[in-house]
Amino acid sequence: MFSGKIEISAPCKINLHLNVKERRPDGYHRIESLFHLISFSDSISVAAVDGTESLRLICREMDLPADNTVSRAVNAFRKKTGIKTGLEVNLVKKVPAGAGLGGGSSDGAAVLCGLNRLFSAGLSADELKELSLEIGSDAPFFVDGRPSFVSGRGEFIRPLGAARRLPGVLLWPGVHSGTAEAYAMLDESRAGNNAVEPQPTAEDVFDFLSLEYSLPPDKWRFYNSFTPVVSGRYPAVKKALEDLKSAGALFCEMSGSGSSVFGIFGCGKDSAKAFKILSEKWRMCYSFFLLDFSEMSPHN
Repeated sequence: MFSGKIEISAPCKINLHLNVKERRPDGYHRIESLFHLISFSDSISVAAVDGTESLRLICREMDLPADNTVSRAVNAFRKKTGIKTGLEVNLVKKVPAGAGLGGGSSDGAAVLCGLNRLFSAGLSADELKELSLEIGSDAPFFVDGRPSFVSGRGEFIRPLGAARRLPGVLLWPGVHSGTAEAYAMLDESRAGNNAVEPQPTAEDVFDFLSLEYSLPPDKWRFYNSFTPVVSGRYPAVKKALEDLKSAGALFCEMSGSGSSVFGIFGCGKDSAKAFKILSEKWRMCYSFFLLDFSEMSPHN
């Protein structure tokens, strides 16, 4: 029987930019976004154990449903490779669920990449990204891990190039802003607006994001379509953004559909000073820096 164990870090992401476009015929909205990994992560260990096709998933921080991103990753890997060895997965959950950080998708993608290494399965980056779609539409980004322009419903990914390891502070106000709820609020806010605006090409959007990303953070024109409606519904989100700005953040925004918010700083000293101030006001406060890519990425 094969035996072995691998330790995995599953970093979450922030959306430096998120433009939500029209609803597609399949019910999903089209997005244009800049995804970026940060150094705030869950920790996972995966070990081979006795028992064909068995899976023991341990997570002490939260109760996981039977169908979860880790089980989907394991099932996809087994179906693709035919490797049925029993597994024990220990997940230490630090990234809050439902915070717009993609923690669940990152966990699943990390397990998928970890299994590929643990069993020397030899799956290519493209094969892993295709398999990860069974985890979630944003999971292919976590397989690649580089700062990327993400479009479609999240399945089209184009890396921007060299990452900038800027420091930041992340706040989670403790508000659960569901994705479906956020989209419904956004659609409601747009109801009655039938104006047809010129649509830039994907290449134009990529060029815009690339140029903005190269500028100092206080010059960024990034935005999140969800922020006005979510911060309007939940005052704690608005307060968190105001506190980040007051603490000296050069750029601050909400991630995904919320409710976590983040601030980007020009240097580690400024970020550390802000973290000290904000951690005394907010229970869920984390310091981070922007990552080049995930340690489990096939490109690493």
